[in-house]
Amino acid sequence: MTKAHIKRGLLAATALTLGVSVADAQSIRFWTTEEQPERLAKQQEMAKAFEAETGTAVEVIPVTESDLGTRATAAYAAGDLPDVIYHTIQYTLPWAEAGILDAEAATEVLEELGEDTFAPGPLAMAAFEDGTAAVPVDGWTQMVVYRKDLFEENGLEPPNSYANVLAAIEALHNPPEMYGFVAATKVDENFMSQVLEHVFLANGVSPVNEEGFAPLDVAATTEVLDFYKAIAEASPPGELFWKQSRELYFAGQAAMIIWSPFILDELAGLRDDAPPTLTDDPTSAELASKTGIVTTFSGPSNPDGAAWGDTRYFGITSDADTDAAMEFVMYSMDQGYMDTLSIAPEGKFPTRRGTADEPEKFKTEWSMLEVGVDRKAALSDLYAPEMIDEIVNGLNVAQRWGVEEGQLSLASKMINSQVINRLVREYIDGARDAAATVEMMNEELAKVQ
Repeated sequence: MTKAHIKRGLLAATALTLGVSVADAQSIRFWTTEEQPERLAKQQEMAKAFEAETGTAVEVIPVTESDLGTRATAAYAAGDLPDVIYHTIQYTLPWAEAGILDAEAATEVLEELGEDTFAPGPLAMAAFEDGTAAVPVDGWTQMVVYRKDLFEENGLEPPNSYANVLAAIEALHNPPEMYGFVAATKVDENFMSQVLEHVFLANGVSPVNEEGFAPLDVAATTEVLDFYKAIAEASPPGELFWKQSRELYFAGQAAMIIWSPFILDELAGLRDDAPPTLTDDPTSAELASKTGIVTTFSGPSNPDGAAWGDTRYFGITSDADTDAAMEFVMYSMDQGYMDTLSIAPEGKFPTRRGTADEPEKFKTEWSMLEVGVDRKAALSDLYAPEMIDEIVNGLNVAQRWGVEEGQLSLASKMINSQVINRLVREYIDGARDAAATVEMMNEELAKVQ
């Protein structure tokens, strides 16, 4: 008998002793980092729907994402954790190891819903002992966004590899009318850190292994450096980050950029504060129709490639009313799943694709959810089915440094130190050669604790 079963038995016995049913006694607390007013209102509506369905009340408690770690640690010490926490991947395994999460309960939920109905990438990142530390809810993968129309006109293959990106730059780079790429080069922006991790992953390069810091392979890292220098040289001069990437692509002056999926509604002219300027009509969906995306791309040392993924989970805590918490998670991942994803569909790709009977059910329903701010439209009305497939399927192979090795915390510290950003930028600017740059990276990264 699992701890979850024992706890449920004790709860039922206590409720009967008090002369009430378990359902009457149940009320759970749910922490969420989706605290913007509109998103919070949607979650409160979901809580009411769940209560109407099950009789269990849910208190939706917003928690600022930057405070989540310290609040969870303090609540655990006080024996006052909420029942369910919606959280990012960085907390999942450390919390399970610390006893904050009830991995057995999460594994039961996963088995009940059907493990094979979930994308393998988010499951792999949360794998714990013989099950899962938490239940994957949603995620997104970083994308190479490109002018599909120009690629087709020039007989170019999609930019799903270093080689194809460089071939497209050779054919399309014609500044200032058209830049081949807009690479992130502003060292103190997290955007550069995120883009670089994606490019390193694509070539199979990571600074950590199961033991901690792992010296970067000189040959493979030199390939990364040379590729990044090439895309930087095909970019405008200056300190570039997400803002210039979007502006130049929206103006029709960039063949390729790397961006998050939160650009998908903006590309289609659905946001007044970020309008495409390719045409005179800021509400036009023309640019969206000319755009393709790649979520998984590869380098010469890693032909299988990789996608950079940001995934979110429902964690059932060790202080939970376990039965009620499991029921809430199962409801939110099944009959209430579209409500869960509708909070922000353009950034919440379904980690659960469907059911055993309807394997594509949730993927199809998600594609019909409306996105946008000032105007609304379904992603399936804006983008072709093969692009919807590419958007969602990136989660199959989504990765992050340190997750598989159990070193996400150390890898995050390395990223946040911005050592890699700084040294890559110095290499681009000609401060030292590739071998010396890799050597200096290894010296600096080894110091991160």
